[in-house]
Amino acid sequence: MQKKLSPNARVPPPRRDPELQQRLSEPGGSPLKETDPGQERDGAAGEARAKRRMLVGLDLMCLFVVSIPFFACELKAVTPYHRGFFCGDPSITYPHLKTESIPDSLLIGGGIAITGLAIALGECYRVRFCDVYSRAFVRNLYVSSLYKELGSFLFGCCVGQSLTNIAKLSVGRLRPHFLSLCNVTYASLNCMLGTYVPSVVCRLTDPREVEEARKSFFSGHASFAMYTMLYLTFYLQARLTWRGARLLRPVLQFLLVLLALYTGLSRVSDYRHHPTDVLAGFLQGALTAYWVVFHISSMFKMSCADLSPITVSLESPLSSQQTVC
Repeated sequence: MQKKLSPNARVPPPRRDPELQQRLSEPGGSPLKETDPGQERDGAAGEARAKRRMLVGLDLMCLFVVSIPFFACELKAVTPYHRGFFCGDPSITYPHLKTESIPDSLLIGGGIAITGLAIALGECYRVRFCDVYSRAFVRNLYVSSLYKELGSFLFGCCVGQSLTNIAKLSVGRLRPHFLSLCNVTYASLNCMLGTYVPSVVCRLTDPREVEEARKSFFSGHASFAMYTMLYLTFYLQARLTWRGARLLRPVLQFLLVLLALYTGLSRVSDYRHHPTDVLAGFLQGALTAYWVVFHISSMFKMSCADLSPITVSLESPLSSQQTVC
């Protein structure tokens, strides 16, 4: 049986935690301090915004770093290597044409406009009509898709042109119209056939054109045209999945590659580059496009939604790496 306590019996006081007593003794102290959920959300949102700014800044810094050789060449900050020639070499005696089939402004504007506009329309269509989701730090799907695809494309443009300008400055190969531009002939030089001429004084008042005449290898037109058109060809392969016309996509891809080939070959007929310069430019542009598409861009990378049986069937004639709406 339980013992009953008498009313006069003393009950021992409850034991208190020393840490709790210390916090209670402090001015304004309380044993429990509640946190405001709103403040936690504001803090998390602020950290997310700071992370977004940091990542965007890092991307812009990388874009600037790979663009340094390109701007160093375009701003004439570095002069090309002054290479000589052999007396009687017929490859540098072609006439200097004042006009070009495809000038620089048309090349850059057309290449970026055609490819950039096609990518922008394609990504906006995917976000609007396809089941697209993104795990990127940018919440807006339109901004996220355009940022990834256009950013990758522009990064490849900077890399390709920087590689081209590095080769131009390092090699210093003379263009086919070098002697015509300098307004000199082998007879005026009074040199023996087969002897090496280390330098020549050009009879031209504008030294900038002479510097440009020492940047033949390799062709910037060929590399840029091949990169932009081949990048768009890969993009159509990944995004244009309409089965209504089986030959529409290959015809568009053929026209794009044909346009790139014409751009590079026109540099030979304009006497701006040697055939080997154009061939090297084609190779460099194609390798850069392949590297950016399959190792930087996300156009051929499948998500979990792309693996569902609703979106991809076993009888689909498309590649297993293509995204199907």
